[in-house]
Amino acid sequence: MSSKISVGALRGIVMRAPGITATKGFYLDNWGLGLAHEEPGAVYLRGTGTEPFIYGLKDGPVYGIEYIHFSMPDRAAMDALHAQVLAGGATVLGAPAPFDDFTGGYGFEILDPDHRRLRFSCETRQLEAQEQWAHPRKVSHVVLNTADMDALEAWYVDVLGFRVSDYSADQMVFLRCASDHHSIALVRGHYPSVNHVAFELPSINEFMRSIGRMKQKGIVPTWGPGRHGPGDNPFAYYVSPSGFVIEFTAEVQQIDEATHEAQVWPRDVPEKMDQWMTAGPPTSAQRAVMQGRPDPGWPELATAGVSTPKTGRG
Repeated sequence: MSSKISVGALRGIVMRAPGITATKGFYLDNWGLGLAHEEPGAVYLRGTGTEPFIYGLKDGPVYGIEYIHFSMPDRAAMDALHAQVLAGGATVLGAPAPFDDFTGGYGFEILDPDHRRLRFSCETRQLEAQEQWAHPRKVSHVVLNTADMDALEAWYVDVLGFRVSDYSADQMVFLRCASDHHSIALVRGHYPSVNHVAFELPSINEFMRSIGRMKQKGIVPTWGPGRHGPGDNPFAYYVSPSGFVIEFTAEVQQIDEATHEAQVWPRDVPEKMDQWMTAGPPTSAQRAVMQGRPDPGWPELATAGVSTPKTGRG
């Protein structure tokens, strides 16, 4: 049995883009999220679960990721993870310490090899769960494009304790840190960027009703609905007002650590790509928007002398 510390569950993600906070109405009125917190230049949106937020909008000059947010169970696990990532040579932005934003908690941040900022926290503020039919419960997974998928896969496994669930030919790897089939997936791309962010509905009926809600507002999927092979989850993809790809999903495969063996799923067998055979392959336009805009991340933080976790810029 490995003694490697594994990252806890995916909590959410904060996106950054010019004027992105002006799009909050799309998420509140159409996508089904709720307002958790708002401050100048930033909006934080909640799902129906207990997380303080699952999706954030941060005004900034670059289209990309502000940070990806993960949980840890307690301070002991947090400190152990911090020691592990230091030993693994990761770019660590400070020792574990209290965060000073509205979520609170204790933790630290690092940069991955593509200079994406990752936050780990415990003891954060928790919300009361809500009963809202056909509203997203949580962020299921974040899919990242990278120019060096093999090296980035090895880093997430060796430094952060992720496990490989499956591959999509040699073009994509699905990584888990909890029981969900994947919390992070990596795609071979031309440069680092965000491919898409998936929001989980509690049931297949709520998944379909969410598609219906969007349709009633004149918004239809750019790809889907269908059902993936890897992860066994239904999908319906949309393009947000800022140009980021977002997904409705549900019923993500739950992994039995004792019995699961990763497999390589072919990409040239249509039924392995879409079990329902309803969506067909993504169009060239869909592939282009999922490639996304180049995201330089935060290379300046690697040499900025950051010593304690902060809320980011501003």
